[in-house]
Amino acid sequence: MQQKKTSLPYKVIKGLVRLFYPKTRVEGVDHLPQEPAIIVGNHTQMNGPIVCELYFPARRYTWCAAQMMHLKEVPAYAYQDFWSQKPKRVRWFYKILSYVIAPFSACVFQNANVIGVYHDARILSTFRETVKCLKDGAHVVIFPEHDVPHNHIVCEFQDRFIDIAKLYYKKTAKELQFVPMYIAPALKCAYLGEPIRFCAQNSMEDERRRICDYLMNEITRIACDLPEHTVVPYRNIPKKYYPSNQESVHENTDG
Repeated sequence: MQQKKTSLPYKVIKGLVRLFYPKTRVEGVDHLPQEPAIIVGNHTQMNGPIVCELYFPARRYTWCAAQMMHLKEVPAYAYQDFWSQKPKRVRWFYKILSYVIAPFSACVFQNANVIGVYHDARILSTFRETVKCLKDGAHVVIFPEHDVPHNHIVCEFQDRFIDIAKLYYKKTAKELQFVPMYIAPALKCAYLGEPIRFCAQNSMEDERRRICDYLMNEITRIACDLPEHTVVPYRNIPKKYYPSNQESVHENTDG
């Protein structure tokens, strides 16, 4: 796969983000397989994609909502996904902001190393491009949370991304690995955990559940083993409601 040529506006935007966004280190790089793998992380709102674009320590592509790549589709998607849960008194501001960011979003996501994710029949093209990137030797980063609570660290994972492993196995006869990643903006760090390998002999239903459960549990374990810090949740809620990674510990102690 040829290296993508990037536009000058994108290079300027990326340079400015790198200048102002806190430098983030990645720990646990020894857990990153030598072979291509799927890296699965907590979204942390926009922090996950930014950290991966700027600081991921290996060649990679990141799944992103395809709507963020298309100028006309950005405002509706951005408002609904990022800001619809803001207090009613300020939502007018975020509706305007969703239009302001549209040209910047289209520029960034059309130039960054991303794979557009669709939620209709075009998802097949997402899967095919993902397998192509993996076969070319690159890792692929996926943030599969959706707005269904799981615990104080992550929301439930949408599990169909596991099906990539089945398609990859058909193309290569290799069983793909999935690596958990916990991103902690408060600690200016991302942590990679022990990978789990897809088993082609099991049913897809069993593999979706087994692998997603492992990834959610491992990301939670990594988070809870770290020094106390504020967790950036999937939902874009007021910062005063952000949980602590030690929230469950405190609850048990208080009880």
